[in-house]
Amino acid sequence: MIRYVIRRSIGGLLVLLVTSFVTFFIFQVGPKIAHVSPALFYVGKIPPTEAGQKLIEHRFGFDLPLWKQYFNWAHGIIFGRDLGDDTGAVVHCAKPCLGYSFRQQLPVTHMIREALPVELSIAFGASVLWLVGGLVIGSISALKRGSFFDRAAMTMALAAVSLPIFFTGPILLLIFKYKLEWLPDTHYESVFSHPVQWFKSMILAWLALAFIFAALYARLTRANMLETMSEDYVRTARAKGLSRRTVVIKHGLRAALTPIVTIFGLDLGQLIGNAVITESVFNLPGLGLISIRAINSQDLPVILGVTLVATFAVVVANILVDIGYAFVDPRVSYS
Repeated sequence: MIRYVIRRSIGGLLVLLVTSFVTFFIFQVGPKIAHVSPALFYVGKIPPTEAGQKLIEHRFGFDLPLWKQYFNWAHGIIFGRDLGDDTGAVVHCAKPCLGYSFRQQLPVTHMIREALPVELSIAFGASVLWLVGGLVIGSISALKRGSFFDRAAMTMALAAVSLPIFFTGPILLLIFKYKLEWLPDTHYESVFSHPVQWFKSMILAWLALAFIFAALYARLTRANMLETMSEDYVRTARAKGLSRRTVVIKHGLRAALTPIVTIFGLDLGQLIGNAVITESVFNLPGLGLISIRAINSQDLPVILGVTLVATFAVVVANILVDIGYAFVDPRVSYS
């Protein structure tokens, strides 16, 4: 098991290295293909003069070979880096240095550190709701196949999957915030300093996301449970006289969780850094929102840093999914 974790961690590290190089290559070479100097995306709001542009290219190393530019950038992530603009000011970017936004006069790492708690709050609360709701509804639908509950649940699931966040989000805001006034105007607060305020600012975003994902998980759980409950080992467990609860939970649901764990890890990893619409609808300052602002202002260091963090989240989620197989499905072995 330990050797497997080490192998998967090394593989994940290689994926991160390849992804970081490809992303860096696109952001550095892309502007040159469009005959635009990448230095223009690393300065403040006032465009530099032609002489200042040449100076920035030299200070940032844009006149060096691509492999050396990548090495300097990766070295800065681990050990930190000194950066400067056309004014001659030098800024020290402490490790881990994912870049410096001269447009906002902030290190990219600081911006991500401020936005990451919001992203984790969205992912944590919504994932708990959609996972529990999807498993419960899907399991009951499978056990009561063809019943009124089954047909009603699957019909609602189909409708929920078809409704996007930018439709359900404003409806939730209209009902619970403006009509019923159950939730006053709030802004994001840390769960450690103001837990009640944190809950009020996140609950509608959780519901909007969980409404879509729970429907998908319910349909998938139902299909897996129907297939699993017809297996020979389940019929054997019933023949041995085991209780219905033991047969359903220990033998049926546990074996049906393998594909659920797979998509849950992928959904959770992608949600970190990719909840753009949710953050925009509910005005939550997460990674997705700062990415949109960076794209609008052509702030490449911020886009590059957020892309790397989102890639890291997906890679880690995949590793945890592979490890979780052994605990969820007894048929999986890493020996």
